[in-house]
Amino acid sequence: MLATLRQKRVILGVSGGIAAYKSADLVRRLQDAGADVHVVMTAAAQQFITPLTMQALSGNPVHTELLDPAAEAGMGHIQLARWADVVLIAPASADVIARLAHGVANDLLTTLWLATRAKRAVAPAMNQQMWAAQITQDNIATLEQQGVNVFYPASGSQACGDVGMGRMLEATELAQCCADLFATQVLTGKRVVITAGPTQENLDPVRYITNHSSGKMGFCLAEACIEAGAQVTLISGPVHLPTPERVQRIKVISALDMLVASQKAVAEGCDLFIATAAVADYRPASIAEQKIKKQGDNIFIELVKNPDIVATIAQAPNKPFVLGFAAETERVEEYARHKLSSKNLDIIACNDVSRTDIGFQSDDNAMTVFWREGMLKLEKAPKSQIARQLVAVCAQQLLTDTNHEITS
Repeated sequence: MLATLRQKRVILGVSGGIAAYKSADLVRRLQDAGADVHVVMTAAAQQFITPLTMQALSGNPVHTELLDPAAEAGMGHIQLARWADVVLIAPASADVIARLAHGVANDLLTTLWLATRAKRAVAPAMNQQMWAAQITQDNIATLEQQGVNVFYPASGSQACGDVGMGRMLEATELAQCCADLFATQVLTGKRVVITAGPTQENLDPVRYITNHSSGKMGFCLAEACIEAGAQVTLISGPVHLPTPERVQRIKVISALDMLVASQKAVAEGCDLFIATAAVADYRPASIAEQKIKKQGDNIFIELVKNPDIVATIAQAPNKPFVLGFAAETERVEEYARHKLSSKNLDIIACNDVSRTDIGFQSDDNAMTVFWREGMLKLEKAPKSQIARQLVAVCAQQLLTDTNHEITS
């Protein structure tokens, strides 16, 4: 199944080799699975297949030069490295494998390889004797020790006439290998409830109070939990985002709606409750039945406090493991630690929404995660990457937590 590739950001690196023709098919396979693909080609690769072909197939500009002024003015090599969820080099020649293993960064592909925090994988393709050479095997072992995923070649006839190991896997096989990188299964059998997006508190039939939450972080977390093997219920305020595959989505409007839906979902079975929603702190004391007309220069609206959803869930008997969020504009760490304690949370992830490059409406985020025994800083990265890191932290804490009985 390729579902885990949906909305993933894939950098496909193409190095020199006759197997480069398979990379064109691989682009289409990845796209058909829902991935966004950017292609990076070495100079040697361009002798086997043209950048124009790869651009036409991917729908994105092809990246070929490390110090291209036009490219650096757009998606430069460091930004490209940060953008990716996975960097897959297919085909990976013996030369490129050697350079990767020893940290040689003398072109765009090897430079972004060193600069990325994304998952990394190589699909070797070479003559059978080159593959069998001890130095190549040593380089492959070095890459694996560095945490690189190696999609080992198959055996068969080769373009040079030899027969043996060294044929790059077919595009369908590589797409599946790439998808498998995101299927961590660390939450297999667990039931997860996630709140996401803003709430909307009506003033009258046409006006309401809300906030700038896009829901992106919560939806990325839902996908990350699915990748990790969980059963996911996503309770979402009004947002314009597609429902992730295999996720049960419950649409709500107000904070009161979200509370009721959350309590019901938790009561039906929940191991992990993730509260990413930006819930309105207050709501109008009454909702006008008709549109409120202009009444002079000032108008006064009485507001009443909304229930604190995450605190309600976290302070209930037999509560699930709870991950809360703190979106602050000042004294971020201080407020986060206070909420961790006062709301009886197990983990809290906080970010500074006064920053214009992360948080609300942005595709990126940066967070500091606190729990009673420790903390972890998550540097700026796409929200999809941040989500997977948060899921990994939650899964680890769930394994060591003795205060919660698992519903599965």
